[in-house]
Amino acid sequence: MKAHFEKVASSSDSSFNAFIYEDKNFDAPWHFHPEYELTYIVKGEGIRYVGNNVEKFEAGDFVLIGSNLPHCWKDSVQNNGMVKSIVFQWSDDILGDNWIQKNEFRHIRSLLKNAANGVLFNPTFSKNIEVKLKTIVTKNPLEKLLSFIQLLEYLSGLKDYKTLTSTDFTPSLNLKANNRIDRVYDFVQENYAKKIKLKEVSDLVSMGDEAFCRFFKKSLNKSFFTYVNEYRINLACKALIETNKQVSQIAYDCGYESLPFFYRQFQKFMDCSPLVFKKMYLKVKS
Repeated sequence: MKAHFEKVASSSDSSFNAFIYEDKNFDAPWHFHPEYELTYIVKGEGIRYVGNNVEKFEAGDFVLIGSNLPHCWKDSVQNNGMVKSIVFQWSDDILGDNWIQKNEFRHIRSLLKNAANGVLFNPTFSKNIEVKLKTIVTKNPLEKLLSFIQLLEYLSGLKDYKTLTSTDFTPSLNLKANNRIDRVYDFVQENYAKKIKLKEVSDLVSMGDEAFCRFFKKSLNKSFFTYVNEYRINLACKALIETNKQVSQIAYDCGYESLPFFYRQFQKFMDCSPLVFKKMYLKVKS
């Protein structure tokens, strides 16, 4: 997962990109680009990274990414088969200079402002919009553009969404720093199931322990071990709703040697106990 600036290729017949991505996995690395991006997950599951936000995703995940906001979707190791998404990418001059400042687009302007922190639309709503998105992709260039602007206006009228990053998050677009963060991400993904020591991570990026802690906190606005626990708890949530494993086994599989500590971390991030979380999920699904 190598961080880098991504040059978004422009469409030859349209002022923005609209396409359906389908492959064995989501292979886009941790990256950023000046263009806005709207991504709907048709098929696939795993962990979504947007700025300093780390959450699990599954089919129906619908996210709006702001300009130069680092992001990527990483497949779950348990994911089998093909993945699929519908993606829209556009620059801020899609309708010409200063179009967004016109009164007619004031609601879209507000939505794109919130996109600076990433916007996650309500999953219940998201699952009903897939057909609309697919239809836009297949239209001719003019109809595609008009339909897309109408889509943004429609989304701007929704109230049931949340921003993903903390309000004070400022992305670090320094490529050297991003490369270090990527190496840390990969290390956690490969070693979350065992005890992670600060020194082995700081050595990985050739930094002292204190310097690494300051660097990581500055880059993601959270401590390294907060990130590790957030990652582990997200995996625990997935295991709770997809398996019949005992809570203690799930805790162990996610790298927790102490069950009480696992419960405290779960409560901290999910605001409920593991069993309550599972019951709530089953109730929603029933």
